[in-house]
Amino acid sequence: MAPVKQKIVATSGILTTALVWGLMWYPFRSLNSQGVSVAMASLATYLVTIAVGLAVFFNLYRRQFRFEPVLLLLTLVFGWCNYSYTLAVAEGQVMRVLLLFYLSPLWTVLLSRLLLHERLTRSGWLVVGLSLLGCVVFIYRPGLFNGGLPLTHRYEWLALSGGMAFAFGNVISRRAHAIPVPVKSASIWFGVALIGAFSLFQSGELHKMLSIPADSWLVLAILGVVLLCTSVVSQHGLSILPATQAMTLMLMELVFAAISAYLLAGEAMTAQECLGGALIAGASLLSGQMTQPAPPKPQPIP
Repeated sequence: MAPVKQKIVATSGILTTALVWGLMWYPFRSLNSQGVSVAMASLATYLVTIAVGLAVFFNLYRRQFRFEPVLLLLTLVFGWCNYSYTLAVAEGQVMRVLLLFYLSPLWTVLLSRLLLHERLTRSGWLVVGLSLLGCVVFIYRPGLFNGGLPLTHRYEWLALSGGMAFAFGNVISRRAHAIPVPVKSASIWFGVALIGAFSLFQSGELHKMLSIPADSWLVLAILGVVLLCTSVVSQHGLSILPATQAMTLMLMELVFAAISAYLLAGEAMTAQECLGGALIAGASLLSGQMTQPAPPKPQPIP
């Protein structure tokens, strides 16, 4: 395929991913209102993704899969990242969830420094400053600095923890660069299904999976296939496009989410939230250039 066509396909893949995740809140929220909890929907959706993914890519996994202990950590971290995000958008205001989640570049900077010993570039310090300023503007309310909690709803803490998990997972994934990307993708599917199953087991509602209506199962099956396709096209796009360009395109998720939340749920942001969100989005835009590798250790003179 010609380079220009490759870039067009890659760009389309990233934009499709942004569109899917910008709209993903709606089916999960609708299912939740119909009695299919987020835990049930997550377990069912990702079981479909796992089944279809293993069937389609069986030969690839047979050639490339090898067990590494770090896969267990990736499974749990990325599983929580996706599960907490889904639970948050089902409960709360979509844009607050997304923007708190998009603080992940800030956590990535800190974790990259701690775990990968990467040094911050000037853009990296700008990411930190914009993220912190955007966070303060976004969550500020009277009395915030007089002992009040910065976030007052469960869905806000879920979104924040999901962004932290996303950053931690990305740093671990970069450290485990020898593990093939398809194997890492599969660990996400298993992680969400595992956490969904654990949540249902803990609440004693695992048996309710059998009572999901047939029409809801159809929606869940479609979601499972869509998420599988999205993970494939996004990985293809990320492997071709520069990181900064991919991040610019991924920020369209905020646009799609804002429009869909306004039209489908009547959710609108205040001027203060828009300003804080713009600063957070700006930090995300710069996140592809925020660190540089640590200098190599000097070798002893023979």
